[in-house]
Amino acid sequence: MAKHPVPKKKVSKARSSRRHSKFQNKTRKLLSDLVHLTKCPDCGAKKMMHHVCKECGKYKGRQVFDIEKKIEKITKIKA
Repeated sequence: MAKHPVPKKKVSKARSSRRHSKFQNKTRKLLSDLVHLTKCPDCGAKKMMHHVCKECGKYKGRQVFDIEKKIEKITKIKA
């Protein structure tokens, strides 16, 4: 039966967390390159490409959903 590799000394928490943080930073950088943010032509807010703008509710110059209507439903209580 083959012997398994066993570490000679304990790896400290600081050392293991440093290694983990480098992996996290690398992953964040890769993900930030994948997410493409553009400026909304109508309101100028940042939005994801090929998605409806969350600030003004427009996509390719036409109104997809009404932001004011959504706010009215939440704020008004009908008795």
